[in-house]
Amino acid sequence: MASESKGLSLSNEVFIGRQPILDRSQQIVAYELLFRRSHQRNCAEVYDHLAATAKVIMHAFADLGIEAALGPYKGFINCDEAMLLSDLLEALPPDKIVIEILETVEATPAILERCTELKARGFSFALDDFGKGEAQYNKQLLDLVEIVKVDVLAVAEADLYEVTRSLQKWPLRLLAEKVDSRKQASICHDLDYELFQGYYFGKPMIVAGKKLGRSQLALIRLLGLVLEDAQTPELEKVLKQEPGLTMNLMRLTNSAAAGARTKVSSLSHAVMLLGGRQLQRWLQLLMYSDPASGSGANPLMQLAATRGMLMELLAGKLKPGDQQAADLAFMTGIMSLMPTLMSVPMEEILCSINLDNDVREALESRRGSLGAMLNLTEALEGDEGQTCHDLTAQLTGLDANVVNACLSQALAWASNIGKENQ
Repeated sequence: MASESKGLSLSNEVFIGRQPILDRSQQIVAYELLFRRSHQRNCAEVYDHLAATAKVIMHAFADLGIEAALGPYKGFINCDEAMLLSDLLEALPPDKIVIEILETVEATPAILERCTELKARGFSFALDDFGKGEAQYNKQLLDLVEIVKVDVLAVAEADLYEVTRSLQKWPLRLLAEKVDSRKQASICHDLDYELFQGYYFGKPMIVAGKKLGRSQLALIRLLGLVLEDAQTPELEKVLKQEPGLTMNLMRLTNSAAAGARTKVSSLSHAVMLLGGRQLQRWLQLLMYSDPASGSGANPLMQLAATRGMLMELLAGKLKPGDQQAADLAFMTGIMSLMPTLMSVPMEEILCSINLDNDVREALESRRGSLGAMLNLTEALEGDEGQTCHDLTAQLTGLDANVVNACLSQALAWASNIGKENQ
């Protein structure tokens, strides 16, 4: 089928390690997100903590998406001194992140001030790799953090009781990390540890995904804003950060295909001329091209354009004069190819974009008239004659002649887009 997903090349893949953190009932409450270079080596190989943490953040929140990386749970992220003092952390959602302060970080006045500032912003902290004899040294940090991770491999069993009881003087949650055996787990459980992490409970699992270019990410942000009826200044702010995308949209607005007859001289003017409905369409179509390179339409864009317009035309035959039905049909056709573009399951895509229920049901389970039209569209792409005949019969008001006429019109429209966008 034309919509079948292609395999990923290694250069387009991104990886993070994800190790579960459990409570006393062995229920997952969080994941520690770890730097990974590939599927083959499930170990950190970290030479630069700042760069490694920055990549983990980008992979989790931009490339993979927070739902794919964490689901409903919180994420622990390792931070060295450079990361703590940088502005990168402020871009993260405080309610989803626990900042894990590495054992190499000294409790300097600058670090203490920064942690106090981040805590006021809503972030929570964990102190990593705590071992014997460190309570006095980290006293000021202990006043700031909510969780201490005790390295049970670094503390002899005979000393674990003393270390634990010294930490329990603070209002902290204790996390036993590097728990490798049932015996270690049982000892820490008896010492009233609340959280547990280690190979005994589960090794880090590698999560992989396809890395999107910045312009594709900007397109997704823009589409989300359009669907939320955002104001022009909000759209313009995102567009200004992407010169290639801006050039593409300005060119489209000036083209005959966009229906504009006035020379466009500014972003706000372009957005106004296009209007929300048309802008939404162009954004959906551009997701199948490469706006940064200016290479214009590719076969996937042509297919998406044809599919969207065909479904709109079919909806117009089924519900004459119902513009909303036509718009929903167009969106269903366009969105149906997103898994091919992004190489992720449809359910993950639907988590990040707020769609009409009828569109969502058509994409998820092919239900309703939109689902039937989508099936018909794919059958036409695959030249499945009998299936096309059967599906057409299910859609009252359509016959072979009408469907063929709509297909010809959709193909012509999509071809025109390719010429205008080159």
